[in-house]
Amino acid sequence: MQDAGMEELLAQARAAAERSYSPYSGFRVGAALRLTSGETVTGTNVENVSYGLTICAERTALVRAIAQFGPAIRVAAVAVANRNEAASPPCGACRQMLAEFVLPEAPVAFPTTDGIVTMPFHELLPQAFAMRRK
Repeated sequence: MQDAGMEELLAQARAAAERSYSPYSGFRVGAALRLTSGETVTGTNVENVSYGLTICAERTALVRAIAQFGPAIRVAAVAVANRNEAASPPCGACRQMLAEFVLPEAPVAFPTTDGIVTMPFHELLPQAFAMRRK
C-alpha cells in the first residue's frame, strides 16, 4: 500500500501519461517528480520517427524540473505510470540521469507485472556512476 503522498504522485504520473506523444509504439508513459522544495513536476514520453531521439517520461520530467527551478534541485520521490497496463520501471538511461539529482533514499514507484512496486532509489540503481557534489 502506498502512502497518500505517493498515491497523489502516481495520479499525477497517470495524468501525464495521457499527454504522451507515442504514435509509433503506442506505449504511453508519464512520470512525476516531487522535489525537496515540495514542488511536483511531471513529464511524458515523446517519440520521434528516429527512435534514438525519443525521450522517456522520467527524463522529460527531470529536464523540465531543472528548466523551471534550476540545477540545484533535489528529487525526493519519483512515480512512473503508463496507460498500457504493462511493467515499466525506469530504464537504465533514466536511472542514470535521475542519479545526478535524486536523494538515495527517495522512493521510486513504478508498475510491474505484480502491481505497483516502491523502492528506494539506491536499490533501483546500486553503485550508480556519480560525481561528488561540492
